Formats: sequence, C-alpha cells, structure tokens
Amino acid sequence: MENTKYCRESLAIKTSLVSPPDTNVHGTMFGGKLMAYIDDVAAISAMRHARKPCVTASSDSVDFLYPILEGNSVCLEAFVTYTGRTSMEVFVRVISENMISSERHVCAVSFLTFVALDENGHPSEIPTVIPETEEEKQLNESAKERLQIRKKRRKDSAERAKRFGTGYPW
Repeated sequence: MENTKYCRESLAIKTSLVSPPDTNVHGTMFGGKLMAYIDDVAAISAMRHARKPCVTASSDSVDFLYPILEGNSVCLEAFVTYTGRTSMEVFVRVISENMISSERHVCAVSFLTFVALDENGHPSEIPTVIPETEEEKQLNESAKERLQIRKKRRKDSAERAKRFGTGYPW
C-alpha cells in the first residue's frame, strides 16, 4: 500500500440533468435525491483514495444553499481532505448550472466520513492524504476541529439511542 496520496488523486465528479422525477412540487430537486448523490460521489472518492471497500461512518449536515431547478444540471465534486489511520473525511461541493443562461450556483457543501474495510469487513489502514492547493490545505487544517465535533455528536447520539432504547412502538 502506498503511504501517501494527494487530494487530487481521489477527485470524483458526478454530473446529472435534473428531470421531473427528481423534483418536488416546487420544481426543485428533492433533498433526499441530492443527499443520495452526495453519498455516492463521496464513496467513489473514498474508495479511489483507499483502493478498498469503504462504508459511510457519518455525514455532516447538508445545508441547501440554493435551489436546484428542473432542467438545470447538477455537478458534485468530491475529494478526500483528511485521513486518520482507517478513516477519511471527504468534502463534497454541489454546483447547479442553468443550461440555457450558464448561471451557476454553489447549492450545497458537505463533509462525510468513510472507513476503509479489509477482506473480513474490519477497518483497514489507508494512505495519508497530502493537500496541495490553498483550498485543500484550508480544508485539511480545519478537519481536526470538525473531527472533534463529530466525535461529540456521535457520543451524544449513542447516549440518546441508549436512553430511548428499542421499546414501543416496535
């Protein structure tokens, strides 16, 4: 296994035309559909970095910054910004484009965490990521703060799950 890889080596891009089945009654893209696209392109980026199967460990909040309209294209760019021993943070930027006017907007940004798995489904070591561009360096440097927030959120979620349990109504 290589010990290091550049952020750019994990770049994954997904572009799609937004059609009527992708939209709600307001003519804008379903949030859930966009979230599925985000997870898909982020998974490709994570596997491209690790060259192993990867699973989503967490997804930070997705803020819908600008509506994606029917007839627009939606382009998602993903790359690994930070790595631990077996996990990695993937940044996803979502851009819509009006195909007639060429107007473009950043519609969402998101961070997801993936864990690489070995052939037995256990966490597996991955290469360290090396940022090169200013954007990559900024995202890499701020990743430790996001990691601490994720750890706290995960602990809070685990405590809530334990407190609420598996009782009624199931």
